[in-house]
Amino acid sequence: MGRVTRGREPTTPGEILREEFLAPLGMTQRQLADHLGCDVKVVNRIVNGRAAVSTDMALKLGAAFRTTPDFWLNAQKAVDLYRASKEGLALPRPLVRAS
Repeated sequence: MGRVTRGREPTTPGEILREEFLAPLGMTQRQLADHLGCDVKVVNRIVNGRAAVSTDMALKLGAAFRTTPDFWLNAQKAVDLYRASKEGLALPRPLVRAS
């Protein structure tokens, strides 16, 4: 099993949040934070790619925007796996062969 690589980094959940939800709704980060019941710093860090979407935040974003929590977690997972694959981590060889 080889490494999964892509030509470009996947779109971050923060960019999705900003471009696909906040901008079209004309909503500020503060308004979203107030609606979600969290500090605006939390939303700002996600939007600016300085923090990952947690499971709790995925639940809140899913409820607020009528998406699934999986939508947000899958976007985060794609970014995390892409970045980890670029770190040059030495992976072990497979233990068994597929038959």
